Amino acid sequence: MTEKREYRDDYTDKKLYIPGPTEVREDVIDAMAQPMFGHRMDRMTDLYTTIVEDTKEFLGTENDVIILTGSGTEFWEASTLNLVDENILVATCGSFSERHANVAERLGKNVDTIDYEWGNAVKPEDIREALETSDKHYDVVAVVKNESSTGVRNPIEEIGDVVDEYEDTYFVVDAVSSLGGDYIDIDAHGIDVLFASSQKAFAMPPGLAICVVSDEAYERELEKDEASWYGGFQRCLDYYDRKGQTHSTPAIPIMLAYRKQMKHMLEEGHEARDERHREMAEYTREWAREHFAMFPEEGYESQTVSCIENTQGIDVAETVAEVNEKYDLAFSSGYGDLSEESFRIGHMGEHDVESIKELTDAIEDVADL
Repeated sequence: MTEKREYRDDYTDKKLYIPGPTEVREDVIDAMAQPMFGHRMDRMTDLYTTIVEDTKEFLGTENDVIILTGSGTEFWEASTLNLVDENILVATCGSFSERHANVAERLGKNVDTIDYEWGNAVKPEDIREALETSDKHYDVVAVVKNESSTGVRNPIEEIGDVVDEYEDTYFVVDAVSSLGGDYIDIDAHGIDVLFASSQKAFAMPPGLAICVVSDEAYERELEKDEASWYGGFQRCLDYYDRKGQTHSTPAIPIMLAYRKQMKHMLEEGHEARDERHREMAEYTREWAREHFAMFPEEGYESQTVSCIENTQGIDVAETVAEVNEKYDLAFSSGYGDLSEESFRIGHMGEHDVESIKELTDAIEDVADL
């Protein structure tokens, strides 16, 4: 049985280079410390409509945006309940895409998977073959954009173009660990549902789920007899249209932080933010190839999380711990069975090349590279 471990007030702050949460600006943290107000007041309407419309502007989408209290993975469940009658096709290439398939199974759906070895990326031609050769109609094709367990960035744009050719099949994208740090034209590639979390590349505190919903996905839910209650597209979007608020009590302080950070993101601009993340990713890959090797299939490396193959046989757990202790910098071991075969560096949010270099210098020192 787990024993209580009392939370203290004397922890050392660590700079975060993990796959999330990531670093948060001080003024964004400060924004949460405002007097409380009611979630049915006009002030809440001002706050919620601001963050929703600013998000649409930042992403450059005409689709609807839902922001709910919860993890982005809430929309694994919600999108499945809202869109799938019977059959869903999930491409799996790591832990989080496998979990998406598991969620659909637990919800009683018929799940087919296209399984890739960890480190490999989903290929559009495999999606096309599955759709063309199956004797089933798939209500949804689901793919993770950024598989943070392996550092793979799947070609979502090309996959979306394929799925868009198949009538009444909806494309659902898990962009939890990349949205805001890896540009994607959502409207141009037939993406019906795309969701993310606030604590990753948005560089906000954890606690909010962001979901972009196409008109077609909304209309699809209207046809169904069953749908998610909390994450129902109709329930969320109709309430927003009527009241400019959320249908249930939200985490107001985190939404205040969201408002502050989204203003920073709009000021930087989506394309400039994308370019900064690309520069961090390129630096990290060059460093990794000089000292180790990249774990993902070449040409499909993530722009927000690098998974680095431990070709030197260093003690990954010990290196992570010593860098944490000596330099107050936190990065991650490999995920699950890859814990000693690889390690992961999150280069997302408000980091830049100089701050990533601070970490790689520390790893070189501790690992004696």
